[in-house]
Amino acid sequence: MDKCQANKAIRCTVTQCANHCTTSDYCALDTITVGTHETNPTQCKCTDCESFCCK
Repeated sequence: MDKCQANKAIRCTVTQCANHCTTSDYCALDTITVGTHETNPTQCKCTDCESFCCK
């Protein structure tokens, strides 16, 4: 996304995502969905950004 409208409420460092603003570490989406791949998440690494779209 070259002309990204950075959402300053959603920081993101995943540059491989199509929604990442290339000029700053923010997401361009208005909202995101956060989910988990675990039945009982106990750590940050158990959560996922389900709004991720590969570039």
